[in-house]
Amino acid sequence: MSDRVPYLRSWAAAAGAALAVLSSSAHAFADDDARKAILELRQQLQQQRDQSRRAQLQLADQIQQLQQQMAQLRDQIEMASRPQNGQSQGNAYSTDNAGGTAADPQEQSAYDGAIELFRKGQYKEAAEAFTAFTALYPHSELVPTAQFYLGSSRYALKDFKGAIETLQSMVQSAPDNARAPDALLVIAGSQIELNNRAGAKASLQRIVNEYPNAQAANTAKSRLQLLQ
Repeated sequence: MSDRVPYLRSWAAAAGAALAVLSSSAHAFADDDARKAILELRQQLQQQRDQSRRAQLQLADQIQQLQQQMAQLRDQIEMASRPQNGQSQGNAYSTDNAGGTAADPQEQSAYDGAIELFRKGQYKEAAEAFTAFTALYPHSELVPTAQFYLGSSRYALKDFKGAIETLQSMVQSAPDNARAPDALLVIAGSQIELNNRAGAKASLQRIVNEYPNAQAANTAKSRLQLLQ
């Protein structure tokens, strides 16, 4: 028995040394795996950051393009909304009688007064005046044109939903009015302001389809290309 004790101790020492070597090797392998995992994670994070930067740049470009489109559309809507068919005399403003003229001088005066407010950029007062005109003279030949300027006033006041409602009613009741295609252009602008691109495209396409010879049709075509 006494002879076996040194042997067992020697075997135990050798086994312990072997376990230590194995443990050290295991730790080495574990460290290598951890390093690889960290490197892979860093690469993934870098790729995600690069993708995020590219997406942010693309979004910024898209926002800038949309802002430019909206600015151009606002300018064109302002041009379309200007009163037509007349010449200014002295300090008086010319009137837009696209729907005809009123036989009643008071009726014509009420309409001209609302137009003058619109020309001066007093859109709140103009909207009130056009609303009053359509209420006082609901059967007037000037009602469709008054509705057009009422809708345009609301657009200028950033009441885009009100502008759409007013102008859609105008186009529905007087589709042959000279201002109908311009009304659809303002409707499209209001829809873009409300982020309703599909609705805006439909309104612009309607101008092209139903009023191909109108000046607004050229504007509608260019806007459709930008909205693709």
